[in-house]
Amino acid sequence: MPAGGCPTGRVELGELRDELTQTDNSRTPSGAGDGEPAGPTRAEQDRKLLVRYHRHGDQAAREELVQRLLPLARRMARRYRRSDEPLDDLVQVATLGLIKAIDRFDPARETAFSSYAVPTMLGELKRYFRDNGWAAHVPRGMQERVMQVDNAVKDLSRRLGRSPSVAEIGAVLQLAAEQVLEAMEAASAYDAVSLDSYRFGDEGDGETYAESIGVEDGRFELVEYGATIAPTLQALPARDRIVLHLRFVEDLTQAEIAERVGVSQMHVSRLIRRALERLRTVAEHSG
Repeated sequence: MPAGGCPTGRVELGELRDELTQTDNSRTPSGAGDGEPAGPTRAEQDRKLLVRYHRHGDQAAREELVQRLLPLARRMARRYRRSDEPLDDLVQVATLGLIKAIDRFDPARETAFSSYAVPTMLGELKRYFRDNGWAAHVPRGMQERVMQVDNAVKDLSRRLGRSPSVAEIGAVLQLAAEQVLEAMEAASAYDAVSLDSYRFGDEGDGETYAESIGVEDGRFELVEYGATIAPTLQALPARDRIVLHLRFVEDLTQAEIAERVGVSQMHVSRLIRRALERLRTVAEHSG
């Protein structure tokens, strides 16, 4: 199954939103005295910057928002990082989602900006995993099902203390057993192995995957020769073609061919020699 999985879990997204709500509601200290009121919340500061950007075109406010929320993009990238995925790439993808959220958010909305930014960054990460994470093309619906099965396997394994059965996975996801098995089979399309890589370790004295599944075709050249002489073969008299077929396809002897065609064995020998000379001449001139 794909390691790490694509970010699809509603529980994880809900947990992240809860954390952000606490951060948004935190206030900035404004004075040294204990009786002085605290400063605006983080969400209020973000909204002021958003108003400056969207209503007044203040690019400095936009840049400040990006810098303030970059830690959030990094958290998203780390949360959904796979073992083989460069973290820097995911940070860039999440940051792109953050910038799109800043540009599209309406400051008139009453919701906190972070509650809009998180799904937008999540969508960018999902799109990245969908378009770049799979070694072979898999339909989007199947990718989602693979990730759902992967998450269900991890959750059930943790709760049951063993690997879950197909029926147990299907019961959790409300899928038929065939759909679960189909998703497990499709998961093999996530990773690909180079045919030039070694089957056992990285040592150069081992056998590669290509060497284990391929053999040299000794009759490969005959395909080219066959394509070359095919027109000439069709131009031969019908009896010559029959004689060649009986000799080289059905592997009959000249005596058996003579009896089948109704001529002498010597005449069969002359027919074969004459037809082969014509075919050989065509092959030499084409080469």
